[in-house]
Amino acid sequence: MMKQIALFTLLFLSSQSLKAATTDSLSILFIGNSYTHMNVMPKIFEKLCKDREKPIYIEMNTRSGASFNVHTTRDDMYEAIRSRKWDYVVLQGFSRELSLGYDKIDKETLPYLNRIVDSVKANNACTNMLFYLTWGYKNGYSEMLENNTYEKMATNIINGYCYLGTCYDVPIVPVGVVWKNIREKYPDINLYSEDDAHPNKNGSYLAACTFYAAVFRESIEGAVTSTIDSKLATIIQKEASTYVLSNLNQFGLNKNYFEIIEERTPQGKYKVSLKANYSNLAKITWNLGNGTIKHDKELVYFYKKPGKYIVSLTVEEDCGIRNYTKKIKYTAPLKPIKRSKSKPSRKSEVKRKN
Repeated sequence: MMKQIALFTLLFLSSQSLKAATTDSLSILFIGNSYTHMNVMPKIFEKLCKDREKPIYIEMNTRSGASFNVHTTRDDMYEAIRSRKWDYVVLQGFSRELSLGYDKIDKETLPYLNRIVDSVKANNACTNMLFYLTWGYKNGYSEMLENNTYEKMATNIINGYCYLGTCYDVPIVPVGVVWKNIREKYPDINLYSEDDAHPNKNGSYLAACTFYAAVFRESIEGAVTSTIDSKLATIIQKEASTYVLSNLNQFGLNKNYFEIIEERTPQGKYKVSLKANYSNLAKITWNLGNGTIKHDKELVYFYKKPGKYIVSLTVEEDCGIRNYTKKIKYTAPLKPIKRSKSKPSRKSEVKRKN
């Protein structure tokens, strides 16, 4: 049975173009600091997407050490936001600013984050945002009692980003939680660079795998592993996929997405399963690429014959209209070759008798 899954969700993009735009590409802008651009993590994410044949266009706009406060002072960030009607914008702040408790976040983070969120919505009200939940330093931050161990700092950062998610009703990509799980289960796997804070290639690969599972809501297991050691990659793929897919509800990743699942059934039928899950949905229109139009949130359809079809989805919401397309293909089964039975020649008959 042939089966392909296309699932899309919303993210933030950056100003360093990683090329790949097509008409049905999912566009993502990453806004962050060195935890985003170290090892060009969005490029690793893009590589995973291409391996799974997910059309995607990615940019990143980053500044090392930037908090949400610093981000608001950057004209280039606002230019990146306005440069395109993004499907997703990913937001990442300074780890320590999210580790200091809710009162500090209310006073020192939310006023600046409000400006960024408002800017994204002003550019495209239908853009979905994601928070990039980061990790604690390898040995914590000794200058702050509340963060002087890894465990304290990691927990505080997780709580901080989850608080942001609640404040803005924005989904969270739980990179820091997957990081914590791998540290605990596989202590020999090093995720840090020499400064014990930034990610090495293993850490950036972990982040990319977590983003893939969160954005497409499917496992990244079995994908390309050339970025890092294949054995480590296999472990990271499994941990990221298992955790994210088991906790979609917890991190708000169960909304604002659509699915197109195509397959040939065991009976040889050409099946496509469609689902659209949006919170403020007014109207939905599926065009199946063969003249068939449907308006159901969820349905199963059977094509009468194999071939290539362009499935399009139009979602009408309070924020405006979203349009997505996906190419699907069904291949006809190979027909068995009929072999004609040839009669033995007289010569061969004689040989058998002998």
